[in-house]
This record gives sequence, C-alpha cells and structure tokens, in this order.
Amino acid sequence: MINVGVLGATGAVGQRFVQLLADHPWFHLQTLTASERSAGKPYGNVVNWRLDAPYPDNVSDIVVTPTTVESLKDCDLVFSALPADVATSLEKEIAGAGIAVCSNARSHRMDPDVPLVIPEVNPDHLGLIDVQRDRGSEGFIVTNPNCSTIVLVLALAPLRSFEFHDVRAATMQAISGGGFAGVPAMDIYDNVVPYIGGEEEKMESETLKIMGEFNGSEVIPAPFKVSTSCHRVPVIDGHTIAVWVDVKEPVAEVKKAYANFKSPLSNLPLQPEKAVELFDQSDRPQPRLDRNRGRGMTVSVGRIREGLRFVALGHNTIRGAAGASVLNAELIYSRKYL
Repeated sequence: MINVGVLGATGAVGQRFVQLLADHPWFHLQTLTASERSAGKPYGNVVNWRLDAPYPDNVSDIVVTPTTVESLKDCDLVFSALPADVATSLEKEIAGAGIAVCSNARSHRMDPDVPLVIPEVNPDHLGLIDVQRDRGSEGFIVTNPNCSTIVLVLALAPLRSFEFHDVRAATMQAISGGGFAGVPAMDIYDNVVPYIGGEEEKMESETLKIMGEFNGSEVIPAPFKVSTSCHRVPVIDGHTIAVWVDVKEPVAEVKKAYANFKSPLSNLPLQPEKAVELFDQSDRPQPRLDRNRGRGMTVSVGRIREGLRFVALGHNTIRGAAGASVLNAELIYSRKYL
C-alpha cells in the first residue's frame, strides 16, 4: 500500500478525495490537512460532509494536521485540493522533499516540465516526470486539467483520427464547480451567469497542451484553435458543453469513432468501463440522468449532428477534479514512478 494524504481535506474537492480514497485498494489514506483552526482535531469532528455519497466512517479518527511539508513526512504521495495561491509554492516544496504530488490546482498545469494528464488521452506525458527528476528531486508534480477542459478533451479524443483545425465550445457549468460557498444563491437562482473568471483561458490553453505531442523533453501544443464561452447554470453537479468542430466526415463515421473508442488503460481501480459513452437519443446526455455514469468517471456524448456539432457531459467534481487526480495517481503507480 502507498501511504497518501489529502491537502485541503475539508473543502468540496477535498471531500471527494477522501470519499474516493477511504477504501482504495492501492492507497492507504493516512494524512488529512486543513486550516489551522481544524488542525489537531479528528476529521470527523471538523468536516461538514456535504457530498451525495455516504460519509466513510473509517476516516473519522484521522487527526487533521496543518498543511505543511513536515506534516507529510510519512506520505509517498499527496493529493492537492489547495487554492491556487497556496498551491503555487507549497506543492513545489512538497515535491522538493521527495513526495509525489497529484494536484487539482491550476498553479502548475502549464509549467513546461509538469505533466497535464488525462490518462485515456495522453499517458505518455508522464515522461515529464523524468524531466523533473533530472533536476535531482525524487518528488514530482503531476496535474489534472480544469473540470470543463477534461470533459471537452475526452469528448474530442475519439475524433483524433479525423482532421480538424477549429474547436468551439459553450459550457453550462454546475454550481459545485465554485465550491460549497462559491456561488451566492441570489446570483444563480432563476439565472444563468455568462462569465466564470479564468475558465475560458484555461480551457483554451490546457486543451492544446493535453492533446499536444510529447517529444521526450517537452510538449508541443496541438495545432488547432480552441475558442470557448463559459456559463454558470443552476445545476448542482455535472458540466454540459455544446461543441462545434470542423470535422468534415459524415455523422455516421463520427458515431462509429465514438462507438469504437477504447481506453489505453487496463486494471486501474477507478477507470470506468467506458471513458466516453455515446447516446443516440436526441435529448441526452443530461446532468441529472447521466453525470454518475461509470461512478462519475464517464463522459457522455450525444446530439451528434452535421457541422460537426455535439453535446458532452461529465461530473465536474469526480471526473473533472478529485477522480481525475486519483486516476492519474493509479497510472503513475502502475508505471512504477512511485
């Protein structure tokens, strides 16, 4: 068993990490960190469990520690749900201390030597771990993308055999993406907010890095354009994205590509049976009906029309956040980087 910890364990993404790791077959969850006001107390006494999944009682007695390098000395790997302003320096310190970091924070996603990974799409980018280690540290940082980027890229992955140059996307993003207290009720009830700070820039840059080519020392960005418009909608979980791609092949060929898409992964505990699931119904996918497919790790695609136009959907705090980091860690472990 690999000893692991969760940084920022009481927040929305931190709680998802705890849920997914509490009974993990490969990872032993032994360290939970949070703010100073929670440090020194059992996790069960300080967490306000807000997920739609049962609270895992076997973590209740873990005493919360401050988020410091010293508190992580017995961990082989940590999962970061830290705010970006804290993660920027602290994740580097942790990696410098010889500990692996799987981060959900945006801080290091676009660093040239940090892998930005979706295991079904660019597992070879883990080669950047060796680039980090060439600097003399046994620790390293691996990041997962922004929640909406993950949904978009997995929806694009089956189309890589076709030629395209232009991707346009309009998101309808769930309120859980802003954290438990991130979107005031009076802002979102009976409303759509047509702006999410920094979201469009992240989708447009991260997509090109993930779908780019790793040449052994760096990632060459993918040679197409991405343009996005991001919106917050009154849905609790599940990001929906309307996508336009200049693929010229007939819809029948595109559907065949989705139906035949196979994940390159095998035997990872959290990997879904289908990374991408195709719907033929005209009114699917929908967040309430489809966000939990594959235990929340499947991205659903439907409404494929000439143009090429389609709709994609994924669970933003599982596939788009904590679950993405855990799957990255499983891939890292399976490839003997730990």
